[in-house]
Amino acid sequence: MNTEFNGLVSRRGLLRTGAGLLLTTALPPLPGHAAGSNEYRIAAAPARARLAGDSRPETDVWAYNGTIPGSLVRLRQGEPARLVVENRLDQETTVHWHGIRLPNAMDGVPGLTQPPIKPGGSFVYEFTPPDAGTFWYHPHANSLDQLGRGLAGPVIVEEREPVAVDRDLLWFLTDWRLTDEGGIASGFGNRMEAAMSGRVGNTVTLNGRLSEAEPVRAGERIRLRLVNGSLARIMALRFEGHRPLIVAIDGQPCDPHEPEGSRILLGPAMRIDVMLYMQGAPGRRYGVIDDFYDGLSYPVTQLAYDEQRALREHPLDAPLELSRNPLPEPDLAAAERHDLTLQGGMMSGMGGMQGGGMMHGMMGMGGGAAWAINGMSMTGDGHAGMEPALTFQRGRSIILMLRNETAWWHPMHLHGHSLAVLSRNGRPVSHRQWQDTVLMAPKDIVEVAFVADNPGDWMLHCHVMDHQMAGLMTVLRVA
Repeated sequence: MNTEFNGLVSRRGLLRTGAGLLLTTALPPLPGHAAGSNEYRIAAAPARARLAGDSRPETDVWAYNGTIPGSLVRLRQGEPARLVVENRLDQETTVHWHGIRLPNAMDGVPGLTQPPIKPGGSFVYEFTPPDAGTFWYHPHANSLDQLGRGLAGPVIVEEREPVAVDRDLLWFLTDWRLTDEGGIASGFGNRMEAAMSGRVGNTVTLNGRLSEAEPVRAGERIRLRLVNGSLARIMALRFEGHRPLIVAIDGQPCDPHEPEGSRILLGPAMRIDVMLYMQGAPGRRYGVIDDFYDGLSYPVTQLAYDEQRALREHPLDAPLELSRNPLPEPDLAAAERHDLTLQGGMMSGMGGMQGGGMMHGMMGMGGGAAWAINGMSMTGDGHAGMEPALTFQRGRSIILMLRNETAWWHPMHLHGHSLAVLSRNGRPVSHRQWQDTVLMAPKDIVEVAFVADNPGDWMLHCHVMDHQMAGLMTVLRVA
């Protein structure tokens, strides 16, 4: 069990939870979408949403195309996409297409890869997604505030040969800190939270609303795409009475396997695709529980079976495994080896750490950076002139040893690449596993490998957004 929790959220107020099936196999064209194309218009603007149930007030949010989560962007593998982002906020923004291996100029890091989009301005993102899978998009400017107020949306890149399922569903899970009046609580960038767990909220939504139940039918096979769009909340999901099989992690297919301990561990920014055979009884309900934090478990929703007889008496006789994406395989024997050590946070001390980059008004304990990588802190969201911690020759195979010397969990995200996870704490991983966001427990040592085939300056940072803003960020250069 995990005991790491910042204690700023009460048991009573911890959780009202999740809602609505967003994605089926037949969707109408979405707002701003040219039907039959890979072209979208996405506007970031203030909006209102009923996050906490019909009996609670609406919440002032920032949203893409007026919805929480933002409009589903559905692309096709290997086909050019054009996404026009309009900024209708009163501050600068960008969009990062999280997990997609795209050109550096399209990566959405202000100053580092593009000028920020000014209020009233727009930016055209153009790229060809090489990989099918489940991804998402969010700001990389004032990201703690903008993501925390609702700016996030899902991306699905369709496989050329889709797997056989009865339904393809998406659950976009988001954590919010709401006041009793239904507003988003102030206090972004709290110094103590920045050095601990980050901003964990008191309300979790599923596709933008609380969910009491999600309708299912006995005998069907469902592909369920799970996305954690939270600022800091880590989730460990249990599906009572069911045996989900993990088939993809962070958009990349893996060997189908049951999750360790029957709990799907989902850190902020991670995505996990599971196959669910609906083996429950017609008319019954089965809980989906998040029990990551000790003593603070809560129901995300229930799987509510209708009264119809089972669609089939036995599981669908069709392959579960997804087609692999065209990831370059690293040459482990010839690979360069580098260490990256995560340091800092409450209970660790930051003596001797050097500051790097601008503070952008964010702070750790004592008004300075709270975290570092290899003794260097980069705070904020990214900006021009950030010096790389490491430089790789294009095409070289790289092995990184990620060492978490802190007392806290960190989902470490590398832009522009996917990482083959080789070992954790000296033990080889059990299944083929590629990730762009690697969740590290306190004191974990994780060995990852990749081919540095995508030129440019790429962010590597913790996706607990308070941690990133307070220094847990660096740049890796592929030249």
